[in-house]
Amino acid sequence: MKLDEDLDHKLDREDDFQTDDEENQADRDFKNQMDDDDTESSDNKNSPPSRYSSNEVDFNTTWPQTYRTSMDMLTSVSVTPPGISFLRKIGSAGKGSYLFKENQDDYNSLTIPLVTEEDSIKKEDPTSTTSHHQSPVSCSKISTSEFPTPQRQCSLAQSVINGTNLLCGIGLMTMPYAVKEGGLLSLTLLLLFAVICCYTGILLMRCLQSYPGLHSYPDIGQAAFGTAGRFGIAIVLYMELFASCVEFLTLISDNLSSLFPNTSMFIAGTELSTHQVFGITAALLVLPTVWLRNLSLLSYISVGGIFATIVVALCLFWVGAIDQVGIINPGNKLIDIEKISVSIGLFGFGFAGHAVFPNVYSSMKDQSKFPLVLYISFAFCLVMYISVGAVGYLLFGDKTESQFTLNMPKELYASKIATWTTVVTPLAKYALTLLPIASSIEELVPSPRLRCYPMSILIRTALVVSSLVVALSFPYFGSVMALIGSLMSMIVALIYPCACYLKLQSGKLSNMQITSCILIIIVGVISGILGTYSATTRIFGDGD
Repeated sequence: MKLDEDLDHKLDREDDFQTDDEENQADRDFKNQMDDDDTESSDNKNSPPSRYSSNEVDFNTTWPQTYRTSMDMLTSVSVTPPGISFLRKIGSAGKGSYLFKENQDDYNSLTIPLVTEEDSIKKEDPTSTTSHHQSPVSCSKISTSEFPTPQRQCSLAQSVINGTNLLCGIGLMTMPYAVKEGGLLSLTLLLLFAVICCYTGILLMRCLQSYPGLHSYPDIGQAAFGTAGRFGIAIVLYMELFASCVEFLTLISDNLSSLFPNTSMFIAGTELSTHQVFGITAALLVLPTVWLRNLSLLSYISVGGIFATIVVALCLFWVGAIDQVGIINPGNKLIDIEKISVSIGLFGFGFAGHAVFPNVYSSMKDQSKFPLVLYISFAFCLVMYISVGAVGYLLFGDKTESQFTLNMPKELYASKIATWTTVVTPLAKYALTLLPIASSIEELVPSPRLRCYPMSILIRTALVVSSLVVALSFPYFGSVMALIGSLMSMIVALIYPCACYLKLQSGKLSNMQITSCILIIIVGVISGILGTYSATTRIFGDGD
């Protein structure tokens, strides 16, 4: 019996040793496999991935890594922040309910914390010998774990609100001015751009479906044209966002100046004009909002942009129909070929929500309904743009300003409501628009010890100051918007979606699809050149 026990014990020990050897061998095999994968990924990181790969590819490994999560703040209807209960889930928990219950996970998905100094120091590996030789856009410089992975939780109704909120914004203010420049028949171009931009939005959806790992616009650029494609479109998108911040400040300044036209101030013996005083005031008002660690409440409030747009439009209709405001010779110009290029830029700006369309698609529970979201959103905005543009021009004629609220008599209650609504709305949107730019710059901070809250405040303050300088240097709301629409929106909304689609679906498209994309690219290039030339001529000439 003792001999048998000794023999069993010996066999057990041999099994243990064999198990340890197998585990060590498995560890070595796994390590070798990871090394091979790393080598393969480093060889192919600058090239588009193979479309025949069955595994999901992580495209979010180079700058900008924070693009998707920061842009998700603009798709803000998917959650209800704590303490806000008036958009709770309505009715039963059945299929007809379209708004979600409040929960902590959803709240966290809209919380974008800044990189703290303590976390940055923890992430730095003092034993690493390769971290000092990495590219300034290396993924090791920032941890995306601070940005929770967005969840597919938006219903159809929520996605429609998000899409409409993206499209129908400050572009509405310039529609009467665009009609004044191009004439009433220029509204046919507005319809054309609506159809084209809706179609290119669907092309972006098809691009996202071509690879499992695509979630944002820069991801699409990387899949189609490699790292250069990712960097190129990201830079254009950030330029467009920065220009929108400039327009927010100009919008606030112009409308406050119309309310208090005789305001002036002396600083160090220098007199500041009314526009300069309120431009600085606008910057001071938005500055505290960009310092916030948690922008979820601002994100939720920004949904009010849809209702603000409707309120401003109704005020315009009220002033014309009830208060009988108008001029003796209302606008009746059918078309102006010389100035229609300005209208092209303004119309292009009004439908360029493509920077966030991939985020809206990725956040949907039923992504097959994304085309329906685009149809409804574009149809709503088209009706708003045409009605406001036509009514505003017919009321104010050739005296139509770049923002129709500047034409509305300030003694009327409807005019005051429209003007103050126009002033307040950008205050909530400015910080959300600036956030993607600031986050991308924070990624490029070279030392982990410098990626701290004071550095974030410094970067965001510098962005606010720089946008103020640009707004004061070029206080031409209509001309600057026409430049944005012609130069940047044409790239983002027309040229790049078609180029990426042709690249990613190469060999799978019919002749009709290829021809359509090429024609849209040609339209985008010609419109961009003509609109950019006319807008820059005005900016450096007589302005609006």
